[in-house]
Amino acid sequence: MSAFINGLARFRRGPWEMLASVLIGIGVVMLMQPWVLILYTYSFAVTLTGTVMFLVVSHFPEDDR
Repeated sequence: MSAFINGLARFRRGPWEMLASVLIGIGVVMLMQPWVLILYTYSFAVTLTGTVMFLVVSHFPEDDR
């Protein structure tokens, strides 16, 4: 967990891509669930945020391991 937070703080590609992928996944789950209208309402915004974030983070430097 410490390496993940350290990677976020130093703007490394791996942890940020993982975070963006999780956001995309959460947005898709929010879109597909039929019970809570507020989740469905914000699902597109969450998915779009994750997608744009993934595009931006793909230009971050690689992990230096």
